[in-house]
Amino acid sequence: MLLAAAMAATAAWGAGGGREPAVKDAFKGKFLVGVAINSRLLSGGAGQRLVTRHFNSIVAENCMKCEAIHPDEGRYDFAEADKFVDFGQRNGMHVIGHCLVWHSQLPQWFCTDSEGKPVSPEVLKMRMKDHIATVVGRYRGRVKGWDVVNEALLGDGSFRDSPFYRILGEEYIPLAFQYAHEADPGAELYYNDYGMGNPSKRMAVVELVKKLKARGLRIDAIGMQGHMGMDYPDIVEYERSIKAFAAAGCKVMVTEWDMSALPSAYTGADISARAGYDPKLDPYPGGLPDSVSRAWNRRMGDFLRLFVRYSGVISRVTAWGLTDADSWKNNFPVPGRTDYPLWFDRDYRMKPFLREAVSPE
Repeated sequence: MLLAAAMAATAAWGAGGGREPAVKDAFKGKFLVGVAINSRLLSGGAGQRLVTRHFNSIVAENCMKCEAIHPDEGRYDFAEADKFVDFGQRNGMHVIGHCLVWHSQLPQWFCTDSEGKPVSPEVLKMRMKDHIATVVGRYRGRVKGWDVVNEALLGDGSFRDSPFYRILGEEYIPLAFQYAHEADPGAELYYNDYGMGNPSKRMAVVELVKKLKARGLRIDAIGMQGHMGMDYPDIVEYERSIKAFAAAGCKVMVTEWDMSALPSAYTGADISARAGYDPKLDPYPGGLPDSVSRAWNRRMGDFLRLFVRYSGVISRVTAWGLTDADSWKNNFPVPGRTDYPLWFDRDYRMKPFLREAVSPE
């Protein structure tokens, strides 16, 4: 079978054996090639070798999120974040900070007082400014850009009812961009969200960009989280969003690219959403059937060709994890299932769609 032959060829290249072209070299001059890495990858091994060979940009999967880096008021924990930034600099990579203001993975203290009640607008502004100034300031000149605000909008284009929004209204967004720019005027600033092929969200993001620019605030790029499935998003709508964001005066980044090969249980990225385990939603624990793998690689290839076509406005394409074994999709939204959403398989082998794209033949 064609897929079996392709997989055999891929296996012959081996896990970081050096015979395959480096992905970052194949797309040189088009866009940065990034990967989200966890703390385990910073410890060395085959995964780390794969990262340094194929990628020229890294983003922290979790260690820069507020609950990890600022767990208690007045106490920061930079241990893992320092290792992450040091690793990127040591290997000549563009380091991306993720993320400064997000309603999820947020310690409870951040938006509440000692009695658990919402803090005043003045207190929240002070806490936001302290957090952003401290984190961004620590890595000033060492981090290329920051996801300043993450997932502030719902699918219908309305503002998410987050603690930040309930206390400050939409004003928390320009404040976050202001504080980030003040902390490091040389760093790029991004807005990042999922479901960006949705027309309603697209229009809301464009409006958000216009408002920020009208106030003289810096916003350099829109992060289009690429959490995909076999039946979403519609590639035509995704392309329309790329064009709309570029027309609004921003670069575009595909920030969290993965594609679930499993039946859809949920089409977003809200980590609070969960579905109970159902064998029907975990149909391939022993590996993908050839027909499914062919379809998955074909669809991934279609999107990659789209990104290359718009490389004049797309500045970075980032995989949300290194190998299938590292992916959050193995546990979201259905805990315990086996998924195959990333560019490299569990044996560190490059998937056929990517091998085809980087091969000089």
